[in-house]
Amino acid sequence: MYVRHLQLGSFRNWERVDVALTPGPTVFVGRNGEGKTNLVEAVGYLATMSSHRVSSDAPLVRHGAEQAVVRAALRREDRELLVEIEINPGRANRVRVNRAPLPRPRELLGLVKTVLFAPEDLVLVRGDPSDRRRFLDDLLVSRTPRLAAVRSDYERVLKQRNALLKTARLARGGALATLDVWDGHLVDLGSQLLSARLRLVADLVPHVAAAHAQVAGPDAPVAGLGYTSTVPLAGDGTPLPAGTALPDVAELAAALRERVAERRTDEVDRGMTLVGPHRDDLVISLGPVPAKGFASHGESWSLALALKLGCLELFRADGEEPILVLDDVFATLDTERRAALAAVARSAEQTLITAAVLDDVPAELRGTRVQVAGGAAFVVDPAVEEVS
Repeated sequence: MYVRHLQLGSFRNWERVDVALTPGPTVFVGRNGEGKTNLVEAVGYLATMSSHRVSSDAPLVRHGAEQAVVRAALRREDRELLVEIEINPGRANRVRVNRAPLPRPRELLGLVKTVLFAPEDLVLVRGDPSDRRRFLDDLLVSRTPRLAAVRSDYERVLKQRNALLKTARLARGGALATLDVWDGHLVDLGSQLLSARLRLVADLVPHVAAAHAQVAGPDAPVAGLGYTSTVPLAGDGTPLPAGTALPDVAELAAALRERVAERRTDEVDRGMTLVGPHRDDLVISLGPVPAKGFASHGESWSLALALKLGCLELFRADGEEPILVLDDVFATLDTERRAALAAVARSAEQTLITAAVLDDVPAELRGTRVQVAGGAAFVVDPAVEEVS
């Protein structure tokens, strides 16, 4: 799949912009602050219905406007899709596919596949568990769209249960009886989410290990993935070997139910839910040790890059060819990592790259060039050797 045409209205700094795109690599070149990242951010929004830079939709709408519009013509083999998203902060977003409205915006999830690598991805190695949980869940939903409902329902149950726990210490009787009902919902949804995450981590392991060997070299320590959970059965952070037998949903539900019962008193005392996938973490390891706290800056970059390239290969193993988005990363990479990334980028059906300086981008990726300046984006004649 690739984006043939992208149109934005009142999105970030863009009042309106139309860009025709082609398969292969495209480099958006321009000074910082001109809106290059905003263009590829919009492409990512088509895939996840969220931004990789902010946690809410409000910053995506141009100042003074009530809504933003992202419209894209996408080509998949011999079929073309027109996708349009109206972003309405504080109200429901609206989505149309081939001009037909979708009853629920999340039905768009899974239709467009992207893999985005940006400087912010260093938090996947060095940041908080919440960053890695979001990474896992976004990837889960992209591969299996029905899990969007499970994820959303789990977050709703968690919010309601936490609110009840805050009052349970003062009003034990009825509140605790109601808590049993919410425990059941938490166990049902939480075990589904746990099971899906564990399968995803297991599926990623060989792809991330192979990508890391490509990026860091065959002599580098092996990159591994593990899962650590408030439910011991779900994992203790130990790297998962290939072919690891995983517990099924029923086993995870029983273990989660038992753990919730064990922590009931602590949860009432603290007024919060202490057990469940919202407290878990993806553990990225380098050799025998966790990367967080041990990996150097260069090693962390290699691991973050390997994680995203592993996602690309995972989609390919599923029979999908995602759009690869590289947002201002070549300037931060050394020669070896830059060459490894360029080799993968050349193989993608479409790669969208942003750069402040064209020379930062490997020569073999300077296919189509789009100059971004002064509120406009226009394709540069290939005969032009330099973009000022």
